[in-house]
Amino acid sequence: MPDALEVRGLRKNYADFELKDVSFALPEGSIMGFVGQNGAGKTTTIKLIFNMIGRDGGEIKVLGLDNLRDELTIKQDLAAVFDEVFFVDSWRVSEVEKVVSGFYQNWSSSQYQGYLKEFDLAPGKKIKELSRGMKMKLMLSVAMSHGARLLVLDEPTSGLDPVARDELLDILLDYISDGKKSVFFSTHITSDLDRIADYVTLIDYGRIFYAGKKDELLEHFSDYKHIDEILVAISKGEIR
Repeated sequence: MPDALEVRGLRKNYADFELKDVSFALPEGSIMGFVGQNGAGKTTTIKLIFNMIGRDGGEIKVLGLDNLRDELTIKQDLAAVFDEVFFVDSWRVSEVEKVVSGFYQNWSSSQYQGYLKEFDLAPGKKIKELSRGMKMKLMLSVAMSHGARLLVLDEPTSGLDPVARDELLDILLDYISDGKKSVFFSTHITSDLDRIADYVTLIDYGRIFYAGKKDELLEHFSDYKHIDEILVAISKGEIR
């Protein structure tokens, strides 16, 4: 069984930043947290996974397929939720489906309508009338309505109140409950990972510091009780 996501020797060079031989693997049916300080390379890595920018080396496989050679096939099984909503403010919730459904072979209108009902998203409301938490639920509704087997999130809980964050985490746990779907979850709110992550990848200034099981990370650095304490220690040079 192939990993849901496999990254090997990934490199990206900028004038003031370098992503250096980034490697990690996310087993199918799991949630991986992707954490590091601002500017560590999290968003750059995610853009490379989606082939939004060109890479300078390395390999990325999604569900066993090369993300360049098999890009169109992969993107039917891949979904993204970012910290900003890219839907037009004047659209109504009901109009979102009309726009996005044509891009996906396995789009399920009944599933989308089911999520709208489950998340209390009124079809007649305009995007600009939704709270940040409701906008996030709308993006998740779209992401989960075309049979995607890998969901990639970039800082999805940023700016959410505690209740909305808890609801989002419950949605992600339910999403992977069939054992066939996986989540790659970039965040700086490490308490979210304490609750739901099976695996953690720590990136520090473009280099992977750790990639593996969350419990093994906490066991190895037993002087620290939480992931955020480990991140602080890395930034201070207390852990190398």
